[in-house]
Amino acid sequence: MSEVVAPTLSTYQDDSTFSYDKYKSEHKKRPYLNLNSNDKQELISAIIDYYSLNELVAHLEANPQFDKITLQFPDELISDSSYIVEYLQSKIKERQFWVLADTSYSSCCIDEVAAEHVQANYLIHFGDACLNEVEKLQCCYVFGKPKLDLNKLIEQFKKKFDKGDNVVIMSDAPHVHLLSTIKEKLPEYKNLVIADFTAPNSSKIIGFTPSEQLYIKFNRSLSIQTTSEYDLFHITIPESPRLLQLVTQFNNLTTYDPKTNELSSGPYPNLMKRYRSVYIARTAGTIGILINTLSLNNTKKLINIIQKRIKDAGKKSYLFVVGKPNVAKLANFESIDIWCVLGCDHEGIIIDQVNEFFKPIITPYELLLGLSDELQWSGKWITDYKSVIAEYENEVREEEEEQDDDDDESQPPEFDPVTGRYISTSRPLRNMNLTITNTAENSNENALVERFSNTLTIKNTVSTSAQHLQNRHWTGLGSDYQNDEDSEGALVEEGIKGIARDYHPDI
Repeated sequence: MSEVVAPTLSTYQDDSTFSYDKYKSEHKKRPYLNLNSNDKQELISAIIDYYSLNELVAHLEANPQFDKITLQFPDELISDSSYIVEYLQSKIKERQFWVLADTSYSSCCIDEVAAEHVQANYLIHFGDACLNEVEKLQCCYVFGKPKLDLNKLIEQFKKKFDKGDNVVIMSDAPHVHLLSTIKEKLPEYKNLVIADFTAPNSSKIIGFTPSEQLYIKFNRSLSIQTTSEYDLFHITIPESPRLLQLVTQFNNLTTYDPKTNELSSGPYPNLMKRYRSVYIARTAGTIGILINTLSLNNTKKLINIIQKRIKDAGKKSYLFVVGKPNVAKLANFESIDIWCVLGCDHEGIIIDQVNEFFKPIITPYELLLGLSDELQWSGKWITDYKSVIAEYENEVREEEEEQDDDDDESQPPEFDPVTGRYISTSRPLRNMNLTITNTAENSNENALVERFSNTLTIKNTVSTSAQHLQNRHWTGLGSDYQNDEDSEGALVEEGIKGIARDYHPDI
């Protein structure tokens, strides 16, 4: 009797079908490893040295309580993950390892959401990192140790700065281990300061020992407290949120690109455009709170502060969690007047320089600034959660000292300097002394949306949804028949049937 074979449920596919999907990881370019050949043993040896895997193994052996371990990689380093997992499994027995890629939000942040899917109790983050404190998951960081041609870098540095200049040297996380060496090669620069790392609480940095310095700023440790009189020399080009943060804190900013050995002094994101968005937040009636992180510490506390501040200002707010935000996702919510994004200050804040998004996107600090009683901006730009919360608490104390009993209804409409108009719907949650009723009864009891949109107040508050529906030029299918006496639609009839190439009309 012949063997029973399961039926084929799909079209036959041979190896040629997947020829474009095959990928040989041995031949992938890895400029950060400085390989001289495609030899596999040389590649493995370079990976072990680059990521300090022997030190990582010793760290894991000293902590046997971590038995479910996740390894988080950014896109540019994911090709090394298989070699790293194979090496760790060969050295550490009876441990479970998972590889995390395509992070839920910013790749520089700890992805607690993905780690919870496998109930991991430890996470190892590879590559560049922001070092922001996470909510609950224990973790460690492996930056890697890329190499640079320091002679070329120092040559460019000397062309840009004089010996008496005040300069701070900063870099992304992987290049921090080179800063001390660079400073030693520039002994004639007496006012040279390096921005070292300080590890977050209960976290360890593999392959790097942070130095003890006095002041903590921008998740870096510095020997100076004030940076406004210093120029910044940054190795690598930061993302736009980080770039704008540094521009507002230093006298001048120069970036160095290790790939091209070129310096750049701008243009950088414009702070005046942010000032315009603050005024839009002041006159907005509906504010969308966009969550671009679920792991950073104090996220829930900041959300509660923002929601309370929006409600106290008489405005409406809605909370959105849409994964990684993009233009198409946010365009679905056209009734939102402005977005407030909560995310990492390195990559999680959206800086829309080309007006790609339909509505402005601001930070929590800018929103709280716009909702304050008196809009006064000194030019500083705050993104870290602790500083934003501290600023809000200081403002609350000042408002309690100068609190008045004026009713919100007595306040005049808000003037919008962006459009030059007065906005009367900027505080939709204010109490209405005037009750507005709809005297014209609608004969069509099923027209719920139409009856809802004809009323501007619901339970003594202004309905932003109704106002939005009234301002729309097109109200949907069938709206052109709303004044006709015959409100019944057409009868359902049987149409043509068959496949697309051979319809059978009913003759």
